Amino acid sequence: MNHPAGRVLTLLELLQSGGVRTAAEIAERLGVDARTVRRYVEQLLELEIPVESVRGRYGGYRLARGFRLPPLMLGDDEALAVLLGLLAGRRSGLTAALGAAGETAGAKIRRVLPARLSERLRSVLDSVAFTGAPDQSAALDATVLLTVADAVANQRPIAVRYTGRDGVRGDRTLHPYAIVSHGERWYVRALDPAIGEERTFRLDRIDGARALPGSFEAPTMDDDPGQSLLAGFAAADYRYEVAIRVHGTVEQIRARFPVSVATIQPLSDANGNGDGNGNGNEAQTPWHRLAIRAEHLDWIPPTLAALDLPFEIEDPDELRDLVIAFADRLATRARGGLE
Repeated sequence: MNHPAGRVLTLLELLQSGGVRTAAEIAERLGVDARTVRRYVEQLLELEIPVESVRGRYGGYRLARGFRLPPLMLGDDEALAVLLGLLAGRRSGLTAALGAAGETAGAKIRRVLPARLSERLRSVLDSVAFTGAPDQSAALDATVLLTVADAVANQRPIAVRYTGRDGVRGDRTLHPYAIVSHGERWYVRALDPAIGEERTFRLDRIDGARALPGSFEAPTMDDDPGQSLLAGFAAADYRYEVAIRVHGTVEQIRARFPVSVATIQPLSDANGNGDGNGNGNEAQTPWHRLAIRAEHLDWIPPTLAALDLPFEIEDPDELRDLVIAFADRLATRARGGLE
């Protein structure tokens, strides 16, 4: 904007984005000199917008903490991005965490959209289709999310009431160090000091979260928290412990058995013997052992069939019987017979 009033508004937008903005940075952005920047800052002060001057080598200008900002100024693409983000948030349970705030925020933006933008947005909304209804059980409590996020950021312990997979509800103290969104659910990775082990907790099963005094040292993470979460799914305590040897590459196996389902251990020869480190001529005989924790086994036979690689079932015997029965059904149907 070349008009002085427009440049003052641009300055306000810069300050609203957070942090300290140097006079040189602002001057370059607005296309003016440092003296003019100071005059624009004075105009904001006259409007009772609390702009603070920060002295020192990295000094500049910033908005005072806790200041309630005036209505935001969004460009066309920015407004559409916010509305589409709210739409996507409904699918992940995040908008539900905000309650009515998510709906009213979207409504306010839509009310002031120009007609041409409203038509563009309506076209997008009319064109989007989802593969399933949102999981209402995954809805978050906004207070829980904010409390846990603050504890992660400041390495503070929290007290929560948690409902486990078995439906039992109990009080816990957690040392949370990462929040992960997966699918339509949100999780927190935390150390449970009562047992001295790291665990994954669903945020939608937490209520009554509150910060506790003190602090803790977050663990050093070799893996990305998201990958650790997926690996934890594969190692969770379920009814069956499945072991299968598969002749194929990791990439081939992962196409049907992702990280969240199975862990893969390389074997060093075609018979599955070796030290488990992948030593040997694996390029010619890439055997791997799949370790799967599962509550039910009925999904594994069709998945192995879709994998279409040589395999040998080690455990449990029940799975071997299910695979044989599944193969017999396929053979019967392929011949056009009835079961």
